[in-house]
Amino acid sequence: METAYFAGGCFWCTEAIFKNIEGVYDVTSGYLGGSIKNPAYREVCTGRTGHAEGVAIRFDAAIVSFEELLYFFFMSHDPTTLNRQGADHGTQYRSAIFYTNNDQLQTADYVMTSLEDQMIFDAPIVTQLKPFDVFYKAEEEHQNFYDQNTDHPYCQFVIQPKLKRLKIQHKKMLIK
Repeated sequence: METAYFAGGCFWCTEAIFKNIEGVYDVTSGYLGGSIKNPAYREVCTGRTGHAEGVAIRFDAAIVSFEELLYFFFMSHDPTTLNRQGADHGTQYRSAIFYTNNDQLQTADYVMTSLEDQMIFDAPIVTQLKPFDVFYKAEEEHQNFYDQNTDHPYCQFVIQPKLKRLKIQHKKMLIK
């Protein structure tokens, strides 16, 4: 098992996407890249802690590679908007990859350069590449949020369209 740490805006969306990918065994919502220990959601939401909402993804690299996870990451949010995802804005919603080793750093750099060279997006990618330091698990009400709250307006209007697009574009790589 390996672990990837991504921040792609709201962790509810990111968690819902990665939970559907074959080879991903566990996705945990939490906080990355900040300056205080054991932050709470109410603190992170202010933007003053420096944390990003993110996910820890435990995966089997024999089934899905880190590189493949990166492509899912980049299609799951807008990596060209600085500190913003849709209506959510602030540093806690930034796009970031927290690499755990040199291989992850090189792979992330390669994928970002490849996407830029192919001009996949209409603007430059602003995703941060940062060394992993510590991951703080978010409060229980943020874990499996989509699965437990499918009728919530955010789930219906933001997460469901992303999941629908994922199922259309990447059917072969999803959990059956």
